[in-house]
Amino acid sequence: MSAANFPIPENIVAVLTDPAAYGDHRIFDAYRWLRANQPLGIANPRGFNPFWVVTRHTDIQVVSQNNQLFRSSDRPIALMSSKAEARMEAATGGKGLLRSLVQMDLPDHPKFRALTQKWFTPGNLRSIEGNVRAIAKSYADRLAASGGHCDFVSDIALGFPLRVVMSILGVDADDEPKMLRLTQEFFGTKDPDNARKGQNDGVAALSDVVSEFGEFFFSVVTNRRVNPSDDLASVIANAQFDGEPISDLDALSYFVTIATAGHDTTSSSSAGGMWALCEHPEQFAKLKANPALIPGFVDEAIRWSTPVKHFMRTAAADTELGGRPISRGDWLMLCYASANRDEAVFQDSEAFRIDRSPNRHLAFGYGAHLCLGQYLAKLEMRILFEELLQRISSVELDGAGAMTVSWFVNGPKRLPIRYQLH
Repeated sequence: MSAANFPIPENIVAVLTDPAAYGDHRIFDAYRWLRANQPLGIANPRGFNPFWVVTRHTDIQVVSQNNQLFRSSDRPIALMSSKAEARMEAATGGKGLLRSLVQMDLPDHPKFRALTQKWFTPGNLRSIEGNVRAIAKSYADRLAASGGHCDFVSDIALGFPLRVVMSILGVDADDEPKMLRLTQEFFGTKDPDNARKGQNDGVAALSDVVSEFGEFFFSVVTNRRVNPSDDLASVIANAQFDGEPISDLDALSYFVTIATAGHDTTSSSSAGGMWALCEHPEQFAKLKANPALIPGFVDEAIRWSTPVKHFMRTAAADTELGGRPISRGDWLMLCYASANRDEAVFQDSEAFRIDRSPNRHLAFGYGAHLCLGQYLAKLEMRILFEELLQRISSVELDGAGAMTVSWFVNGPKRLPIRYQLH
């Protein structure tokens, strides 16, 4: 990797590696500059190992379609400083704290994905739609009872998808506050409000969070092996691969993935969608006038929010991408939030349009690692906004919203709104 040939300017690199830039939206200015001037360049920031920054929609698709060439398991799949990467290597012997689906390559990835894939197909999800709507109605009732004011994040967006996913897993409602706290600590190591208290080292904090997840889910696994039921926890706990029971690490990793990504990204997209409606009252009016546009709104909210800002990949061999020479071992940052505003793919890409069609966003990834829960996320958001829009006639911001501070997964953490009820 030669940064001299395809360098990204230091001021742009500084934004890419600043968690606060993802909270105050400066990252989108950096993405816009990169797409126009250096869509596939090398960042060489102080304190980090160098990495390619992939900002165009088409290049991210190419990488995502070639999982044997651009691997997920060789190095961290989220950006880490060189010191943090070395500490993680030393602490885990190079194995990582977890071995989740997003960190797997062939031959393991398709086997582990198949374990729960049928649970998340549109056909199977129809069987839980009634339960999802009942949960959504309870949160719409909560909105209606809030007197025309609420924090949409804490009062609605966080709890609704959490309850849905925990019910699928078979986790008691009493344990949801713990699951929410652990999720926020898991993704929020850089955020002053969400980072684990009393732990300043990000790697150590992440290790503590995973350990607490492990303690909780070990009891779940033990119970489901003795008393299996029809929930997803039983499927994971009693899984077998190649004739052997699933390992404790793999079971924990599966649980953590579903228990965190399974609701956090949906929370962020739901809150991001409501924030956009507040800022674009003409789009809210269009949605109110024609509820058939809700599925399109859902996709646009997901594109607009893109909660997973990036994944990292590692080149397994010398190759070429976008006319640039990629060397074996090179690290690549796939910037999904940039791809989802790529002017070459999305007309008027910086505009929020609920009737955008086609909407070929990459917020769920692409290729073999396409998000397992994409249909569940869309189902939840569709039903939630169907229920909410029946209750409110107008909505606007009621103060300043705030985003989480994270370069990996981020979304709204506060969204005060004011609304009129029917």
